[in-house]
Amino acid sequence: MKHHFNPKVIQLLEEFIRNLQDRLQRIADAYWQLSPEKRYRIRLASFAFGILVLGFVAGRLTTVHRVIKTEQQDKEIVVEKSGMISLSMPGIALNPQIYQFEKASFQNVPQEIKVPGRLVFNAEKGKILSARVPGRVERIFTFEGAAIDIGSPIIELYSPEFNSAQQEFLLTYQTVKILKESNSLTNLLADARITQEAAFNRLRNLGYADSDIKALEKSGKSSPNLLMRSPLKGVVVRRNVEPGAVVNGGDPLMFLADPKALWFSGNVFEQDARRIELGQRIRIYLEAYPDREIVAKVNYVSPTVDAQSRGILIRADIENTDGNLRPDMYANGKLQIGSMQAIVVPQTAIVRDKETIYAFIRTSPENYRRIMVKGFDFDGKRFAITEGVEPNTELLVKGAVLLNERFTKQE
Repeated sequence: MKHHFNPKVIQLLEEFIRNLQDRLQRIADAYWQLSPEKRYRIRLASFAFGILVLGFVAGRLTTVHRVIKTEQQDKEIVVEKSGMISLSMPGIALNPQIYQFEKASFQNVPQEIKVPGRLVFNAEKGKILSARVPGRVERIFTFEGAAIDIGSPIIELYSPEFNSAQQEFLLTYQTVKILKESNSLTNLLADARITQEAAFNRLRNLGYADSDIKALEKSGKSSPNLLMRSPLKGVVVRRNVEPGAVVNGGDPLMFLADPKALWFSGNVFEQDARRIELGQRIRIYLEAYPDREIVAKVNYVSPTVDAQSRGILIRADIENTDGNLRPDMYANGKLQIGSMQAIVVPQTAIVRDKETIYAFIRTSPENYRRIMVKGFDFDGKRFAITEGVEPNTELLVKGAVLLNERFTKQE
């Protein structure tokens, strides 16, 4: 039986074939016009594409459906509304190298309250350098943060009153010297010596050092400028004047302090006022040195409550022997207000979920229980449990986080 094709269809097919041949010819011409390196890259890419298609087809043809066998274990979990979870795992033994249990036992631990604060200079060992006579600041020898020694020059002050005091001393000094040469004026000599002593003390009260007075006796010349010296070894903490400033008697000029004598200044909350007293032990930790613990005793408790912070100020002496501590460093104190019974465990025994704290106990060889506990951080590395665990209970002390993950998965 002969098949007759539509002449139009045959014409369209022939035209399609001719167009395809023309395109293939143009592609071939363009290919051979390329450089050898580009032709090599095209052949390499075509080969890689062919391998990819072949791999895909082979994979589709050889897909193997494997059946994975799973072992079902009889596990029973009970979740209570309080958050406690009991888990039974028959036939499963926890790895003792990962999970360690110990029998819980009470021990005496210090009962402490947190006291935020900072380090400050010990004001009792600091000095305010004030103007003892009115005058004008001619020169400042040292500024904030500078180290000073006893007798170091601090400020030079021009003062006519000081100049008058020097002249008075020189006059009494010369009078005593003259009267010493005359043995017949002993009564006058005694009075002159009293006057000289008064002039000497006046110079000392104005801030003149004994060495300066001796130098004045030798030179016999007064000076209108008073050189004020440091009365201690330390640093300049605060400066209140500038060169050229006019000051009155009693005006504070500088505050000097010993950097090795510091205070911990902290605030105790108002509700803990009845628990604090002088002599209590306080452990102090610094943000700058988190691994360092400073132990001190409370030497001051404020008789008033701060109106803004509602806290009660307490202080404790700190010896900064190595010089590493600096005033205004933030510090956190733990004030011991007594002692109590608690079960002390490492932090690896504790699981925290927001504000809830959990621990794990073993009720039988194959049964475990997650319980809520109460307590406080003991020293950063340990936790003191005050409620929730009874003595002689098998308590998980290592691996609590891992076991909690197993509990939550089962839950």
